[in-house]
Order: sequence, then C-alpha cells, then structure tokens
Amino acid sequence: MKNIVVLTGAGISAESGLKTFRDADGLWEGHDVMEVATPQAFERNPELVLEFYNQRRRQLLTVEPNEAHKSLVKLEAHFNVKIVTQNVDDLHERAGSSKVLHLHGELLKARSVGNDWNIIERAEDILLGDLCEAGHQLRPHIVWFGEAVPMLDTAIDITQKADILIIIGTSMQVYPAASLINFINEGTPIYFIDPKPSIQENGQKHLEVIPKTAVEGVPTLVDSLIDRAT
Repeated sequence: MKNIVVLTGAGISAESGLKTFRDADGLWEGHDVMEVATPQAFERNPELVLEFYNQRRRQLLTVEPNEAHKSLVKLEAHFNVKIVTQNVDDLHERAGSSKVLHLHGELLKARSVGNDWNIIERAEDILLGDLCEAGHQLRPHIVWFGEAVPMLDTAIDITQKADILIIIGTSMQVYPAASLINFINEGTPIYFIDPKPSIQENGQKHLEVIPKTAVEGVPTLVDSLIDRAT
C-alpha cells in the first residue's frame, strides 16, 4: 500500500463552522495572540487564557466533521493514510480517520503545568484551581507561541515516508509546520487544495494546485486517487 500523508490547517475546520486561527486584522476573537497563546500570557492572566480556550472548546462541541474530513477516511481502504494536522480540534478523529498526529496539541485534552507528559482527556471547562493528582494547575494541551513542538520529529519522519502528499486548507506560512514539505522525497506528487493557494505550480511537474475549498476539492481528489489505485 502506498503511503499518503495529509497536512491540514485551519481551512478544513473553518468549513465546519470553527473560526480560523486569526482574523485578517491579526486578532483572535478580539484578543491579540500574545494575550492568550503564550506561556507568559498564562502566567500574567491565567483566568483569561483558560476562559479563551473554554470558549473554543465549547464551540468545538457544537460542530461536526464536513465532507472533506469524511472523504479522507475513504482513502484508508486503499492507502496507508496518516494525517498531520495543525488543528487542535478532533474533527478528523470524529470523521473516522485512524492515524492523526496533532502538531499543535488538542483542545479536548489538558495537561499539568508540573509535567508536560501528564495529559488527560478534558471535554469540560478548565478553571483556575483545577489540579492534577500531584497538585499542579491544569492547562490546555496546546502548543503556545514560544514553546517547542514536541511532535515535530515524528511529523518529519511520517512526511519522509510519503509516496503522495496532500496539503489542505493551510497557508504553509506557519513554521515549523510549513517546513514539512521540505522533507518529502524528490519526485513525490503534491496536491495543494486551498481557495487562495500560496503555492504556485510554476512548471513543477509533481505539484498540482487545486484552487478550491476543502469541501469542494477533497472529495474530487479522493475519488480520483481511489480510481487510479483500483
């Protein structure tokens, strides 16, 4: 079975109704990212940061996977599919994808400030005073700006084994996630699906740009790849 690696960003989740990472004005639901998405922000105002992620978690629980998420599941009958996502939602998992790596953490998990590897499932709000069993405050299991991306090496290893790379709904401008494209083997076919693609074909033989939304472009590409595999 060929290996398909899928890199996904905020665009695929936006079509389920989730707000994208930042609006055009650089604010995130009215907040500068430095107020809600850094370790320093959590130290300064933990209640604000916790409530910000509580709101995002509540919103996540009201939406469903869309046709793009669901279509990717169909590939698993014909390919070895691994999804590397920048998204912190669980929409890929809820759609049925079995191998999903979250580069930037997961909104429905929490971890202890005293032990980064003490990670628990957490669908309800996290409040100041909610502690782990060792007595440390819980925080969102999210990779904030300025923090290391612990799953990056695993993502690089996955990407290096790709026979086909599919990029969906990401500007490929956020690092280190954007660097993953540099780790594929020369000649690996790349499909880039985004309504405003930041990558141009420019005569690149192995790159196909599909200027469509995820819901429009993914089902068509999936059907085409399956047809070629059968």
